[in-house]
Amino acid sequence: MEPAMFCYQCQEASRGTGCEIIGVCGKNPEVAKLQDLLIYTLKGIAQAVVRGAVEVKARQEMNHEVINALFMTITNANFDDGALEAQIRKMLSFRDGLTAELAGVKLSDAATFTVTDKESMLKKAASVGVLATANEDIRSLRELILYGLKGMAAYAHHALNIGLEEESLYVHTYEALAAMLDNTLGADELVALTLKTGEVGVTAMAMLDKANTSRFGNPEITEVNIGVRNNPAILISGHDLTDLMQLLEQTEGTGVDVYTHSEMLPAHYYPAFKKFTHFVGNYGNAWWKQVEEFESFRGPVLFTTNCLVPPRNEALKSRIFTTGASGFPGCTHIEGDENGKKDFSAIIALAKTLEAPQEIETGKIVGGFAHAQVLALADQVVEAVKTGAIKKFVVMAGCDGRMNSRSYYTEFAQNMPQDSVILTAGCAKYRYNKLNLGDIGGIPRVLDAGQCNDSYSLVVIALKLKEVFGLADVNDLPIAYNIAWYEQKAVIVLLALLYLGVKNIHLGPTLPAFLSPNVANVLVEKFGIGTIGEVDEDIKLFMA
Repeated sequence: MEPAMFCYQCQEASRGTGCEIIGVCGKNPEVAKLQDLLIYTLKGIAQAVVRGAVEVKARQEMNHEVINALFMTITNANFDDGALEAQIRKMLSFRDGLTAELAGVKLSDAATFTVTDKESMLKKAASVGVLATANEDIRSLRELILYGLKGMAAYAHHALNIGLEEESLYVHTYEALAAMLDNTLGADELVALTLKTGEVGVTAMAMLDKANTSRFGNPEITEVNIGVRNNPAILISGHDLTDLMQLLEQTEGTGVDVYTHSEMLPAHYYPAFKKFTHFVGNYGNAWWKQVEEFESFRGPVLFTTNCLVPPRNEALKSRIFTTGASGFPGCTHIEGDENGKKDFSAIIALAKTLEAPQEIETGKIVGGFAHAQVLALADQVVEAVKTGAIKKFVVMAGCDGRMNSRSYYTEFAQNMPQDSVILTAGCAKYRYNKLNLGDIGGIPRVLDAGQCNDSYSLVVIALKLKEVFGLADVNDLPIAYNIAWYEQKAVIVLLALLYLGVKNIHLGPTLPAFLSPNVANVLVEKFGIGTIGEVDEDIKLFMA
């Protein structure tokens, strides 16, 4: 019997193999199939671009919508079948306009298929999903590249919102998507394309870093309040800093406070946001705890990107607003105008009618250790290494998730030797950023660089340390990599690290389900990729 759906793009793939009845993330088979068809449509556009030698620079609107479409299919981003159907129609319009210009160019079904309604979309989707590639290893490599593209698209989307883009990212996206339709390409060619995707991932993260710091300033060491005030408030989640800036500007002087949730926490580190006195602090923890924490928050919640968990009741759904690539049926979606301006007046009006947040914790957490700040402390860090005060850095960046086995990362942090320091970025930090792990000569033992995209900062720090210590290879640094992953942005970070030559990365709590045994073996043999084990044994391994 054919499964109702098939998806294995995230760490929570059912039974460690794939979701076939309903997604563990909460997406239903209809949404999964529409996402499959949207990706297939993008492959058709890409094939037309590549075979027709289309000038990418001249297709600005199409380029932007391809990035948006990839972003919409990331785990926990968009559960709205209507939004996905509309995006498919939009992309088919671009595709058909493009192919009409390419008379005589031979194109495959992905560039020529037709659908008339939602029913025909779902029927077509059933034959073009992940399992349409029969060879397990080719399928694995194609999906690895695709998930890297999705993660890259998320970062490119944020940079674009600030006004930066890079043509090479679009060129590679089209080349890689088109390659997924080319059955003449074998494993060697796809491995090379995988590393090329890692290279453009570095470009995308560097571009977003430049965009964020040029607009909002370089992150600074900051104490972030985790308590509450007695005012009505809005909680903002996701990753997009331009949405936060607009929300703060529109709530200023209204009596409504703004709090961050999950991956929006690092916004507090940027100087541009510190002028807002009603920007109170961070509420709660990582994305997967949101259902309970949104209940106690009491006010409306704005989702700027992915990391949305389906709300469990209508009352909660009525308080959730989405924007950008995110969406959920029944939640109010806010679109921007042609200049990206968004009207958040409905959220503000609702906040004024609701109770102030219920306090769930008190105190402060410290962050803001992006590359500019850490390099400002370089002399202090280098001296601590030279004297032996710091013997090891452990990169524990990445994602958090619901699995009980993720308590491993809390235990690992608690049991690390006192002469070791954690370098982190992403929501994985919520497993240990509220622990009292102390400092080493004034250097905190948890250095939080920011969001998942700020893993780029950790790369900059590592490369600078390599230079300072006069090392030929970044792998000779006293740095170990114990990375938690969940979704596709973590995939592009991994591919970026592999492209940069970083070896012996450990991924957990499980290896990706989309890695076939043979592809996993290649990663192990060529790059030393491994998974996690018992805390005590892993600490011995990493500290050796």
